Amino acid sequence: MTSGRPASYAAAGVDVGAGDRAVELMRAAVGKTAGPEVIGGIGGFAGLFDAAKVAGLRRPLLATSTDGVGTKVAIARRLRRFDTIGLDLVAMVVDDLVVCGAEPLFMTDYIVCGRVDPERVATIVGGIADGCVRVGCALLGGETAEHPGQFRVDDFDLAGAATGVVDADRLLGPDRVRPGDVVIGMAASGLHSNGYSLVRAILDAPKAGLDLEGQPAELSQPLGAELLTPTRIYARDCLALAGSCAIRAFAHITGGGLTANLARVLPADVDAVLDRGSWRPAPVFGLLADRGDVEAAEMERVFNMGVGMTAVVAADDSDRALRLLAERGVPSWLLGEIRPGSGTARLTGSHPR
Repeated sequence: MTSGRPASYAAAGVDVGAGDRAVELMRAAVGKTAGPEVIGGIGGFAGLFDAAKVAGLRRPLLATSTDGVGTKVAIARRLRRFDTIGLDLVAMVVDDLVVCGAEPLFMTDYIVCGRVDPERVATIVGGIADGCVRVGCALLGGETAEHPGQFRVDDFDLAGAATGVVDADRLLGPDRVRPGDVVIGMAASGLHSNGYSLVRAILDAPKAGLDLEGQPAELSQPLGAELLTPTRIYARDCLALAGSCAIRAFAHITGGGLTANLARVLPADVDAVLDRGSWRPAPVFGLLADRGDVEAAEMERVFNMGVGMTAVVAADDSDRALRLLAERGVPSWLLGEIRPGSGTARLTGSHPR
């Protein structure tokens, strides 16, 4: 027996009107990212970008990267705060691009929800647009999808992809790294966007005694605000370094931690030897380790431990690189050195107390 009512998309849980409303709410924010290279505006089937921008390069190489924010979105959902995770998405995508020296040109995003809340979607996209403005790349397009039945009503996830360009003779990577180079560490703004499945497991353990609304003595702000601190975006700072200093390679410190990510940009005949004594991780890392009973080695495998990006630079240019980062407001320090070896990165010593 049927109800006698005709089937409809709305009855199946998809509100087309809510999607249209979300597009209108985000239109102004997205428009702020559009430079003269963007052809047309929001709402088309495909975004158009004038490739004449790269015509002046001798041998332009296109670079692409895609990523998400992971289960950090679950913390945002618990706190009903959605203005920061768009910045996280931009950071996770464009900071992978700049590792090879590529300048981000444009980005697209994908948001999937159990039910489209136009204001929530517009807030998330507003954060993505803000991140793109900071980087200087266009938010060229995106998609908002509603998946009732597959996602719960308040569930959502987001991902993004970006394209950049680098001239072939300025490509950074393992081929440039030499023994005697030094490694510069750039401070993270917090946990960034990795390790949140472990964070949530710690939060949900009664013995941890943690509350997102509470402020542990170790922190200067409530725990929820600490965990939603946006990922630092290093793209412009890295490009400035690459344009002014003898940079060999960058490594974006994401899932897998410092040593695993740095090893990805090392040739097979060198090692990176890093000194824990050169920096002190932010208190949130100690809090999670203590309340979650997480071993030090596991913390270093999961989290950035306070180092969000590294640069391998010629030793005689390291002082200039550090000065430039300081001028740009990026805390940085000499983290280690490159020695003959077998393509691995390792940590020595202990963090200062």
